Amino acid sequence: MTASTTRRTTAARSRIAAVGAIAVAGALILTGCGDQTDKGSAATPSGKANSAPLFSKLPKKIQDAGVIKVGTDATYAPMEFTEGGKIVGVDPGVAEALGKQLGVTFKFESGTFDTLIGSMQTGRSDVVMSSLTDTKARQEGLDDKGAKTGAGVDFVDYFTASTGILVKKGNPDGIKTLDDLCGKKVAVQRGTTYEDAAKDLSEKCKKDGKGEVSIESYPTDAEAQTRVKAGGAVADLNDSPVAAYIAQTAGGGNDFEAVANPTDAGLFGIAVDKKNTELRDALKAALDAIIKDGSYKAALDKWNAGSGAVTEAKTNAGS
Repeated sequence: MTASTTRRTTAARSRIAAVGAIAVAGALILTGCGDQTDKGSAATPSGKANSAPLFSKLPKKIQDAGVIKVGTDATYAPMEFTEGGKIVGVDPGVAEALGKQLGVTFKFESGTFDTLIGSMQTGRSDVVMSSLTDTKARQEGLDDKGAKTGAGVDFVDYFTASTGILVKKGNPDGIKTLDDLCGKKVAVQRGTTYEDAAKDLSEKCKKDGKGEVSIESYPTDAEAQTRVKAGGAVADLNDSPVAAYIAQTAGGGNDFEAVANPTDAGLFGIAVDKKNTELRDALKAALDAIIKDGSYKAALDKWNAGSGAVTEAKTNAGS
């Protein structure tokens, strides 16, 4: 969750703290031991081989578990959200395609967005996939003031999004660009790059003599939306596909409008602990494979998110 320098810098959840692969109960445990006669094949306890093309690239711990544990904040439709008791959306769909290349299941567990990276680094999850914008600050483990707060993470970049400005239906304040938010109240999700972007915008507005932005931060984006709907804030800053989805679906399409800012596109990445380079490289190889075989684009198109497709897998390409 989250877009570029101005959620998740302004295009950056860094959703703009995301999607349907659901863990299968009783998933087959894979060991990865024994001779490999074909690339990507390994013996399981039952003697059967895992024939997934990229299984052999995974760390042995993941091979043994047969599962990649994913931290996400499943409140960010259409990227990741809960439906019928399952986490679905763009990110789980991409993960499902990755899993077919790697021969393992991606098991999503929802948590609070601004705690996801910390939870991964303490071992609760293997990766974070939650519309998380790839930024240099996150790569280096820096806070919004540039102070070192952690080891940082590596990203495998899989999607692009720009800033979406979600406003009340009818756009009563006539918001067309980010500059129109100067001197007004804006709602954002806490811990996203959009919270940082709103602060940067406020400073810019102040320098331009237009009045600072009044920022209200909430634990979830749903709370920020509620504030806008009630008229307590003029806009919620979001990722473009998310803002568009909310405008199309909330209240039958009668609650909000979405204003896109396509000039500030940023990259979403799967976050991996910097020490886990083997898993990072396996994910990158799998992403390239699903881009080539078409399953990646199909996962995006299912949620009308094809405009955010990347053409090749990259690591740490965010700014």
